Amino acid sequence: MAVEFRCATARGRAYASRLRADAERLLDLTRVEHCELSLTLTSDRAIRALNRDFRGKDAPTDVLSFSQLEVAGAEPEKLPEIPDVDSSPLGDVVISIDTALAQAREYRIAPAARLRTLLVHGFLHLLGYDHERSPAEARKMFARQRRLEARLASIPARQRRAALSR
Repeated sequence: MAVEFRCATARGRAYASRLRADAERLLDLTRVEHCELSLTLTSDRAIRALNRDFRGKDAPTDVLSFSQLEVAGAEPEKLPEIPDVDSSPLGDVVISIDTALAQAREYRIAPAARLRTLLVHGFLHLLGYDHERSPAEARKMFARQRRLEARLASIPARQRRAALSR
């Protein structure tokens, strides 16, 4: 299974299948479809604990990424080539459904669209992109994020469901 998905909160169940399908398609679009991605939908309380324990920030956040490919300080193009072989772990993306739903209301967008943005954002961090590194890196990351989001949004729901049956 390329995407190991866990929905740790009842609030996320309504969005789980679509988010998982987006994650499967995201692996395809970035040509790492044989790698393994761990994706968790959780609560503000749980992501706050992770944010405190791993980043020293005692507050909830929208998404966290824990890369298995991380090379401290490396530019994405300098990362080691990602081995697209069965079960090569890319890392973990953890999304707070509570924060995602609040942001969707604030931005007046569909919850699924906000979850897709957070998924792509967290996924790019797994690949080594880091918008906090420099303004140039931020432009590069957000440009790639917009392109991937647009491609995911253009995929018919039937194809997303088909990705789940693989």
